[in-house]
Amino acid sequence: MMKVPSKIFSLLQIFTLLYLFTVTFASTEEAISLLKWKATLQNQNSSLLVSWTQSSKACKDWHGVVCFNGRVNKLDIADASVIGTLYDFPFSSLPFLKYVDLSMNQLFGTIPPEISKLTNLVYLDLSFNQISGTIPPQIGLLAKLQTLHISGNHLNGSIPEDIGYLRSLTELDLSNNSLNGSIPASLGNLNNLSLLCLYDNYLSGSIHKEIGYLSSLTELDLSSNFLNGSIPASLGNLHSLSLLYLYGNQLSGSIPEEIGHLRTLNGLELSNNFLTGSIPSSLGNLTNLSLLYLFANQLSGSIPKEIGYLSSLTDLELSINLLSGSIPTSLGNLTSLSRLYLNNNHLSGPISSSLGNLGNLSVLYLYANEFSGPIPSELGNLKNLNNMQLSFNQLNGSIPTSFGNLKNLRYLFLQSNNLIGEIPSSICILISLEVLYLGRNNFQGEIQQCLDNISGLQVMKIAYNNLSGGIPSSICNLTSLRILDLTRNNLNGVIPQCFGNMGGHLEVLDIHNNNLSGTLPNTFSIGSVLRSIDLYDNQLWGKIPRSLANCKELQVLDLGDNHLSDTFPLWLGILPNLTVLSLRSNKLHGPIRTSRDENMFPELRIIDLSYNAFTGNLSTTLFQQLKAMRIIDQTTKLPTYLGKVGERDYNDSVTVATKGLELELSKILTVYTIIDLSSNKFEGHIPSIMGDLIALRVLNLSHNELQGHIPLSLGNLSVVESLDLSFNQLSGEVPQQLAALTSLAFLNLSHNHLQGCIPLGPQFATFQNNSYEGNDGLRGFPVSRGCGSIWIPETNYTDYALDDKESTSEFLHDFQKAALMGYGSGLCIGLFIMYFMISTGNLKWLARIIEGLEHKRRKKKQRDQRDYKRRNNRF
Repeated sequence: MMKVPSKIFSLLQIFTLLYLFTVTFASTEEAISLLKWKATLQNQNSSLLVSWTQSSKACKDWHGVVCFNGRVNKLDIADASVIGTLYDFPFSSLPFLKYVDLSMNQLFGTIPPEISKLTNLVYLDLSFNQISGTIPPQIGLLAKLQTLHISGNHLNGSIPEDIGYLRSLTELDLSNNSLNGSIPASLGNLNNLSLLCLYDNYLSGSIHKEIGYLSSLTELDLSSNFLNGSIPASLGNLHSLSLLYLYGNQLSGSIPEEIGHLRTLNGLELSNNFLTGSIPSSLGNLTNLSLLYLFANQLSGSIPKEIGYLSSLTDLELSINLLSGSIPTSLGNLTSLSRLYLNNNHLSGPISSSLGNLGNLSVLYLYANEFSGPIPSELGNLKNLNNMQLSFNQLNGSIPTSFGNLKNLRYLFLQSNNLIGEIPSSICILISLEVLYLGRNNFQGEIQQCLDNISGLQVMKIAYNNLSGGIPSSICNLTSLRILDLTRNNLNGVIPQCFGNMGGHLEVLDIHNNNLSGTLPNTFSIGSVLRSIDLYDNQLWGKIPRSLANCKELQVLDLGDNHLSDTFPLWLGILPNLTVLSLRSNKLHGPIRTSRDENMFPELRIIDLSYNAFTGNLSTTLFQQLKAMRIIDQTTKLPTYLGKVGERDYNDSVTVATKGLELELSKILTVYTIIDLSSNKFEGHIPSIMGDLIALRVLNLSHNELQGHIPLSLGNLSVVESLDLSFNQLSGEVPQQLAALTSLAFLNLSHNHLQGCIPLGPQFATFQNNSYEGNDGLRGFPVSRGCGSIWIPETNYTDYALDDKESTSEFLHDFQKAALMGYGSGLCIGLFIMYFMISTGNLKWLARIIEGLEHKRRKKKQRDQRDYKRRNNRF
């Protein structure tokens, strides 16, 4: 064994000592720099960086710090509860840093340009923080960088072209930010890129064809931006691509045939764009495809039969397009298919029985098409199905009894078809059913008693059919039922008393437009969650049950068009959420009793007591309590409707009289405010306090015995659209203040004792004589020409003061009448007579005609002036 000379050995020891000293000094310097950064953080003692102390070893004891040869090589403090900025991060003190993961913290502020000093950086992840500002172009100096993830922040501005210089980059994820501008063409230089995710930004412009030359790309996600133009055919060159997501943009044109070359593609999502043309048959080559989403475009033509060759497909979503033709039988080959969405198209013909082969299908959406014929019994083979929606088609025949096999079915939608027959008892076997929609068909017979077997049923809507018989009391056993809608059938008999005991779970009870008789249930219990009760247009009698006061969640109560005999139910005023109260067309009577409690009817926005026998004066106290009608909500820009937010199963409706018409509001806008007290026996004056109800849209006090003047305060109703005070005994003048109601579209003051001048104004110029008829004392436009000065919209004519210019104009007008005798004999004859008179030079005939017309005009003027004076003397 050779001996190392002592001098050489000594030199080695010296070099080793120097190296150890240098490494120790350097690692100490790095540790000190990191501690300085930690000191700037807001929660340094509560984050996982609590292990970073001066007394511990950085490379051994510090959380997330990994060293190589004594130098900090890796910093992984993802999800470490770090709160702070990168402004004091020691970029220049960590020259050997290769791996940095600061994701899932609460870093804010911007990315400092000094990040470019980490020249050895290979991996950088700043995702899911609160970083804002722009991406510094200096990031393009990190030549060794392979992974760059900055998703889930608040970055704005454009993507720097400099990122295209990172030739080693394999993953670029800038998704879920607020980046704008176009996608830099320089990204086409990143030949090693396998992942490119820019989704959920505000990027615009076209997709550069150069993206199609990134041959290593396996995942391309540009979804949820504002990209436009066509899909470049060059994307068909990405033969390693497994995911192509371009949905949620503004892309147009057709789907390139070249997409069918992507044999490794697993997911293709092009939905929510403006794509046109047909679905390329070449997509049938994508045998590895499991997800195909093309919904919400403008695709037309038929569904290619080649789609049926995609044996790996689990999700096929082609809804909301313009597709036509029938369902290809080849879709029955997609035995791996779990979800099939073909709704909202123009597909027609019978539903293919081959769909019964899709044994793994859980969702089948065929609604809103033009399918006809019977429902195939083969659909009863889909034992894994939990959601079937065939609504809004032209299907006929009966419900197949084979549906009793669908034991996993939770949602069954068959409404708005032409289905007939009875509701089969096999429905009662669907023990998993939660939602049942059978409305708007032609079902007959009685409601099945056995429906109480479906213990989990939450929504049952069988409205708009021809069902007869009584309502089975067994429905009360459905302890999960939230919505019961049996509207517009021929049901008779009484409402089961036990319905009042369902208040612990039942939210909507709608049985309007039937032939039900008897009294209302009087067992509404404390703690009821009933939100809407609609029993309009039946034959119910008796009193309004006081137990309704227990329904504290009640928003809509419609008992109109029945035979109820009672006084005004003042006690309903304690219901804190009551918004709609309709008691119209009953036998209610007596005065409107009120309470001094200021909290009565706090949310009431629609009250309809019309067509009853109420008497006495209009209650000033009641109008004082209607607080919801005193405020115009200007915060809500989008229309909102009564009911739960996001409630898709039921829309409240109410029948009202507005603008002279009776109509059913199928949805009730929250801003719609109505008072209808018409067709009663109210007397006395109209309270001036009604002018404080500035949110009113409709006010109808017609067909009563009201007296006195129209309150000037009604001019405060700035959003009122319909005002009907007809058939009363009102007197005095029409207030000029009403002319300021620019939203007023309907006015009826007829059949009163009003007098004086009709106000002048742009809205009043649109009302016809029938708005004022039966008021002999009214004058002015449009009922007469005399009211001090005539007012005709958009003109400046004065009353009967025709100057020479006007006389000349009228003369020429009459002359044209004479010349153009085509009124009775045709235009050609009139022109011939005119030509003959002028060409012969004999104008005496013409002069006699003109003289006669002028005489007639003078006589008419004199007669009008006499009438005008006579009317003025009268008033």
